[in-house]
Amino acid sequence: MDSLSKPLPDAKSEGSGAEAETRAALHRAVRENLIRYGAEFHPEFIVRARGSYLYDENGRAILDFTSGQMCATLGHNHPAIVAAIEKSCREVLHLFSGMLSPAVAALAGRMAALLPRSLSKLIFLNTGGESNETALRLAKKFTGGFEVVGLDGSWHGTTAGASSNTYASGRRGYGPTIPGTFAIPEPNSYRCPIRHCRDRCDMSCLDVGFNLFDAQSVGAPAAVIVEPILSAGGIIVPPDGYFVRLRKLCDARGMLMIFDEAQTAFGRTGRNFAFEGLGVTPDILTMSKTLGGGLPLAATATSPEIEEDCYSKGFANYTSHVSDPLPATVGLAVLDVLERERLAANARAMGERLKNGLLELKARYEMIGDVRGEGLLLGVELVKDRESREPAHQLGLQVTTRCMELGLSMNIRQVPTRGAVWRIAPPLTVKPDEIDQALAIIDQALGDCVRERKRTSAS
Repeated sequence: MDSLSKPLPDAKSEGSGAEAETRAALHRAVRENLIRYGAEFHPEFIVRARGSYLYDENGRAILDFTSGQMCATLGHNHPAIVAAIEKSCREVLHLFSGMLSPAVAALAGRMAALLPRSLSKLIFLNTGGESNETALRLAKKFTGGFEVVGLDGSWHGTTAGASSNTYASGRRGYGPTIPGTFAIPEPNSYRCPIRHCRDRCDMSCLDVGFNLFDAQSVGAPAAVIVEPILSAGGIIVPPDGYFVRLRKLCDARGMLMIFDEAQTAFGRTGRNFAFEGLGVTPDILTMSKTLGGGLPLAATATSPEIEEDCYSKGFANYTSHVSDPLPATVGLAVLDVLERERLAANARAMGERLKNGLLELKARYEMIGDVRGEGLLLGVELVKDRESREPAHQLGLQVTTRCMELGLSMNIRQVPTRGAVWRIAPPLTVKPDEIDQALAIIDQALGDCVRERKRTSAS
C-alpha cells in the first residue's frame, strides 16, 4: 500500500477460501449480468466509506475527491445521515403520492426559509433529471410555449426533456429529441465556441446565441435552463454580469429562467445557492445531488404565482416516489449539519486552500493549462501545451489512473471537442490535511507520468 493512502484500522486484505469464492462470483456477476452505462467499472468493490475516504475489498483507502457522484456533501456515511435513515425506518419509508409525512412539510418550510419568496413553493423528487423535467413542465404549462434554450456545455439529465436540453455529451444514437430545443454557445473563454475571445468573455456568445434562437423560433418561447457553473462542460464559470444579461434576454421574450443547481447548491460554491452571488433570482430553481447527502433527493422550487397558475391549468407531476418520507428526513439532517458545522464557510476556506495548491502545481507543470471554479467545485484543464491548448486526453487519463493507484479518486471529463478537465469536488467536510494529501498525490502522479513520457520518448 502506498504511503499516501490511509488504511482502515480493521480492514483486511485477505479473506478465507469461502470469501474468495464469493468475491469471484460477484465479480463474475458484474461481467455477465450488469448493463454498462458509461465508463468501465472500477475493478475493485468498494465495501466501506467514511468521511472523505472509500475502502475497497482489499482494505485500500481511497481519498474521494468526487464526493461519490458529487452527492456526498457531508462526506460518506455521516452520523447525522445514518441517524435520519434509522429514524425513518422506525416511522415511515414510503406513502401514496397524495399522502404527506411531517418530514416533507418540515423540509419544505426549512428550504423556503432559505430561499426568497419567489422560490417558496417546492416539490420533492429523487433525481436531478426529475427535478429538471418538473421545471420544464412547469415552464411550458405556465407560458403556453414549448421552446427551451440551453447552453452547449450543459448536462441536465437523461430523462426525455432533460436529455433534450443536455448538450455536453450523450445525445447521439437515441432517436429524435423533444421538439423546440435550442443550444446557444457556452461562455467558455478558455475555448471560446465562437472563436472570438481568449481568456476574457465579453458575452458576444450570448448575443450571437439569442440571435440564432430568434431566427429559428416559431414564436413559442418557454424557458432558458442553465447551470450557474457548467460542470459536465468542464467547470465553466460564466463572467460577471452574464446572468443579468441573460435575465434581460429572457424577459424580453417572455421566457422563464430555470437554474439547475444540482452541483452548486447547499454550500458547494461557498454560498447556500450559487444564484445568490449572481445578481438574479431564477423563476424556477432545481436542486438535487447536494441536498440528499448521498441519498436520492431532489427538489424543484418556484413562485406562489407560477404554482397557482399551473395548478389551475391542471398541472400533473406524479411519480412513484414524489414526497417520500425517507429522503425528506435525510434532507432535514443535511440542512442541520450544513448550518451547525458552517460548511459553506468551510467550502470557501478549503476551496481557497485547494485552488492555491493547484495554481502552485500549474506553475510547475506545463500540462496544467487552466485552474477555475468556485468553492469546492474546481476544474483543472489539461493541455499538451499552453499556447495551442490542444487537449491532453491520453496524458490526462494516465495521470488520473496514476492518482487512483496512489489513493485519490478524481473525475476527468474527456470530450474530443472540449478538452480534458478534472472536476474536483471533495466533500464539504474535507479537512486541511486531506486537501494537502490530495495535492501531494496529484503532484506525484503528474511527476511520474511526465517522467514516464520522457523516458518513453527517449527510448
